[in-house]
Amino acid sequence: MIDHRTVKLGKAAPKNDHRNLKLAKYLTAALPPPPPSCDWTAKVTSPWGMMLNDALGDCTIAGAGHLIMCWTGNAGVLVVPPDSAIEAAYESIDGYVAGDQSTDNGGVEVDVLNAWRQDGIAGHKIGGWAQVGHRNHQHVMTGVALFGGLYIGVALPVSFQGAAIWDVLPGGAVGDGAAGSWGGHCVVVVKYDEKGVYVVSWGELIFMTWAAWDAYVDEAYAIVSPDWLVEGAATPAGVDASALAQDLASVTN
Repeated sequence: MIDHRTVKLGKAAPKNDHRNLKLAKYLTAALPPPPPSCDWTAKVTSPWGMMLNDALGDCTIAGAGHLIMCWTGNAGVLVVPPDSAIEAAYESIDGYVAGDQSTDNGGVEVDVLNAWRQDGIAGHKIGGWAQVGHRNHQHVMTGVALFGGLYIGVALPVSFQGAAIWDVLPGGAVGDGAAGSWGGHCVVVVKYDEKGVYVVSWGELIFMTWAAWDAYVDEAYAIVSPDWLVEGAATPAGVDASALAQDLASVTN
């Protein structure tokens, strides 16, 4: 069990940008429904690791590192980004200055995604990303299944501290169960089933029910990564590659 006295959060509020691409626009009519369950964890044979998120509010960078592990592990050659590379990205993207706690202020997921595409994290660049309508469970599952995981933001309630499962309290999302009463946190989804999703946070795999997803998730993104795609494919099957490529080219940051 994680000792939450030793961990940090660090996700700022979602940044709404009219340039954000929406995944729903690129899902073709021929795309079959997502499988009822999906699990990309089996080939990640190394511990997920904290990626400094016990000492720093770098969850937006740690999430990128965990997705790199998921993608490369499933592609056949697992890459575990070193802490030095994670800290370097936290410095360059989120403005952290080593040793200066006043600069340990976390980051904005959209800003991290843009920097990840432009400059890379731990030597790995992404091709682009699209916002997932996180209230649509079918699109969430499709994103996980097609893109090898999702990069998401959660407005954590105090009730999640010390919880083995992230769920809504019987009384609802109020009091200690209120969204954001603990703070904002970035995690990645690497598995789901009919009951909920599994996220990587603070080096552990944590189960979150669909009820908790609906109550607390405030942003979600599918990422196009060459670490995940195989055989020279530009996008996963079932995605309108030409439209996505054209729109990605038109977005400058």
